[in-house]
Amino acid sequence: MEVPSKNLALDLTRVTEAASLASARWLGRGDKNSGDKAAVDAMRKSFSSLDIDGTVIIGEGEKDEAPMLYNGEQLGTGNGPRVDVAVDPVEGTRLLAYGRPNAISVVGVAPANTMFNPGPSYYMKKLVVPEAASGVIDIDAPAGENLTKIAKAMDKDVDDLTVFVLDKPRHAKLIDEIREVGARIALFTDGDITGSLMAVDPHSDIDVMMGTGGTPEGVLSAIAIRIMGGSMQAKLDPQGGGEKTALINAGIDTRHVLTEKELVKSDDLFFAATGISGGSFLHGVKFTGKGAVTHSMSMRGLTGTIRYMEAVHNFRTLMKVSAVPYD
Repeated sequence: MEVPSKNLALDLTRVTEAASLASARWLGRGDKNSGDKAAVDAMRKSFSSLDIDGTVIIGEGEKDEAPMLYNGEQLGTGNGPRVDVAVDPVEGTRLLAYGRPNAISVVGVAPANTMFNPGPSYYMKKLVVPEAASGVIDIDAPAGENLTKIAKAMDKDVDDLTVFVLDKPRHAKLIDEIREVGARIALFTDGDITGSLMAVDPHSDIDVMMGTGGTPEGVLSAIAIRIMGGSMQAKLDPQGGGEKTALINAGIDTRHVLTEKELVKSDDLFFAATGISGGSFLHGVKFTGKGAVTHSMSMRGLTGTIRYMEAVHNFRTLMKVSAVPYD
């Protein structure tokens, strides 16, 4: 199997920086499509200069007239290693459109043919915990049982735990179960990649991520979880009849429990994320008049290195050498 021979993590950070800088102009303007298109265009142009032979496995659907990096699209110059690519130019398009925190731009890369292809699956039930609780979780067990075991593994009381949950009607029962056992809840309207990252990041106040979010986002999260440590269990969780029928027709067993190691079958991984709207995870883009400041995280799987970076961008000099529309 051909694998990347260099550290792509910093190159990928430039990709997410470009997407964040381009999309941040649309913060709070109520137009999520334009914000997403700005990020997609910047990300695609940034990828065009990378020496990789990349195929989008986790993208934004089939190719059509919408602004997206579509599943199966080829990225890079074609001269480098063959890799699977997962992208989310704006995770949290509604967060960006309405000026809410925690919109981020995300990219993950793995050797070719190692990344789980979600096929017709859109939704996935997830349970993410830090390394200390990796061996005690069971996604099929009641929430209270899991939280009791997680608290013990982390040497905490249950009422010390903070659980990330998406604030969706489908989670009404889950929220009741968490409250009944006494754990604290942090409700977020969107952004389950952020929730997964926060659950395994020792700098975060989040201890656990629970609930159903996007399947593509689950695969992207698995890349970071493998690098950062921690554990993820997931099951495909169709939310409509059409999705369920498509999974049945594709012969996919929704009862199977997936782990982070099944969602991405390699340690030779790269991951980058840059904040767009700011918040509790990564600071957002700050425009300075002459340029901007961004905050990113960059990871390499083989070394386990995680970098948190502040970058100062000077538009006057940057635009002389860059084709990416930063402003």
